[in-house]
Amino acid sequence: MIEIVARSEAMREAVRLAERVAGTNANVLVTGESGVGKDALAFYIHSQSTRAAQSFVKIDCATLPSGLLEAELFGYERGAFTGASEEKPGRLEASHRGTLVLDEIAYMSVDSQAKLLRVIETREFERLGGRRTIKVDARLMALTNVDLAEAVKRQHFREDLYYRLNVVHIPVPPLRERREDLPALAQGFVKSYAAKHGRQLSALSPAALSLLTEYDFPGNVRELANTIERAVIVATGKRIDVGDLPESIRAAVSVRRRRVQPLSLAEIEGEYIEEVLGLTKGNKTEAARILGISRKNLYEKLARRSKDEGGRMNDVGEG
Repeated sequence: MIEIVARSEAMREAVRLAERVAGTNANVLVTGESGVGKDALAFYIHSQSTRAAQSFVKIDCATLPSGLLEAELFGYERGAFTGASEEKPGRLEASHRGTLVLDEIAYMSVDSQAKLLRVIETREFERLGGRRTIKVDARLMALTNVDLAEAVKRQHFREDLYYRLNVVHIPVPPLRERREDLPALAQGFVKSYAAKHGRQLSALSPAALSLLTEYDFPGNVRELANTIERAVIVATGKRIDVGDLPESIRAAVSVRRRRVQPLSLAEIEGEYIEEVLGLTKGNKTEAARILGISRKNLYEKLARRSKDEGGRMNDVGEG
C-alpha cells in the first residue's frame, strides 16, 4: 500500500478528496506543478479503489509524438504501418478493468484528443489498422501541470474532452505550501536511499532539516528526493548534515535569511560600497573618491565585509 505524507492541511484536503473519489468510477483530473507527486496520488486512488487488484497503466503523452502515442494507446495490427511486423495490444487493452493514467495530457494532439473522447463516450475502440471493435472498462485519470481551462480558451485543448476528464479535480499543492510534510518526506527518502545505496544512515541532523524546511524547492518533492539521494551518497557520517547538502540550497537559504532580518548599518554600508564599485567598474581609487574616504579605508572596509560574510556562511553551515 502506497503511503501519502499529508501532515499539512493542504495535502490532507487532497487526500480526503482522493479517498472520496476512489470508490467510484469517475474520471479524475490531478493537477499541480512538476514534481509535486501527481503520479503518487493517482496510484493512491487506484490502490484505494475496487480496481486495486487490476492493472495500473500509465502513458506519458509528453514524450511520444502523435503517431506513436496512438499506437501505444490503441495498439495496432500487423501491417498497420511500416515496421508493424506483428500485432500489439495497446495501453487501453492492458488497463481493462483497471486504471489508465494519461500523464501530461495537455501535450496530446487535437486529433488524438478526438479519438480519446470517442473512447470515453463509447467505451470501445479499434486498434490501428484493425476492424474489430474492442470494448474496454478502465478508470481514466489525467495528470497535468498545465492550466487546461486556459488551454481550452486558447483552443489548444478540446473543451468537450476537458469536461469529460474533469469530473473530479484534485489539485496537489507545491512543496513550499506544505512545509509541514517535508520532515516526514525527507526522512522517508533517507531510509529508502540508504537501503538502495547500502549506506548506514539513519536521519538528518536538526540543522540540515531546518535548512531544508526554509528552502522553497522549485522542483518540489522530486527535487527533495534528488537532494536527499545525493546527500546519502556523499555523507561521511552516520547522519546527513548541512555540509552534505548542495551549495545551491545553502546559498539560497543564506540569502533568504538575510532578507528576513533587517540589515545592520554595516550591511547597508557594505551594499552601498558594492554599488559604487559597480559604477566605477571596480576602480577602487575612484570609488574611494566618490565615497569620501581614503583608498586604505576602503580596503579595510572591504576586508571586514569579506570576513563578516564568511562568518555568516559558517553560521548557516553550523545552524
